[in-house]
Amino acid sequence: MDTATIHHSRGKGKHVMRIAELSRISGVPVPTIKYYLRENLLPPGELTSPNQASYSDTHLRRLRLIRALVDLAQVPVARVKEVLEGLDSDTMSLHDQIGRAHRAITPQRQLTSTSAAREAATAQAQALLESRGWTVEPDAPALNTLIETIAALRTLDQDHLVGFLDSYAAAVEQFTALEVTAVTSHPDRPDRDQIAESVIIGTILGETLISSLRLLSQESTSAARWKNSPES
Repeated sequence: MDTATIHHSRGKGKHVMRIAELSRISGVPVPTIKYYLRENLLPPGELTSPNQASYSDTHLRRLRLIRALVDLAQVPVARVKEVLEGLDSDTMSLHDQIGRAHRAITPQRQLTSTSAAREAATAQAQALLESRGWTVEPDAPALNTLIETIAALRTLDQDHLVGFLDSYAAAVEQFTALEVTAVTSHPDRPDRDQIAESVIIGTILGETLISSLRLLSQESTSAARWKNSPES
């Protein structure tokens, strides 16, 4: 039995629909839905006749997750399949499911920096993890991104920004705790499949949300300090 079938057998949503309705509600074209079905990204529907199948809210939720991964996170279809296989696993822990997804949606970056700056950045990143008590796998893509970013800042003589690292981490801890609490306490998301999916989608959209808020805050702060300044 493939992983898509395993996930489908765990439970069916109450709303039963044909593929045309699934397409209309999700906004995903029927040919694309059929492609996801062929690739086992989407669980098969329940056959109602030799040429007809019905779909449920489970399919709709999964379809929205696929689109978030493909369209928003720009994850290749092959990597999307890896994420979904992890979510459909009956043996993988929730932590490992989310970690597998994070690795799929985190781009590998190699920024311009000197070897000395990268070495110093590695030491600083490790010191940060230890000081904050964060449990992180050494091969986590986000850790590599952090190191590369710190190294690039040092190479570009932006050490003053590197000095904010611990303050950044403290702020991140606060909204991460809010995110996890919101997901786990939501009355409509009781099971671990839904929790994992919510964390993944929240991570994808959260990056955009935080970035947007930061830019807006910078614009406001800049206006308050320099908009009417004689030097501007």
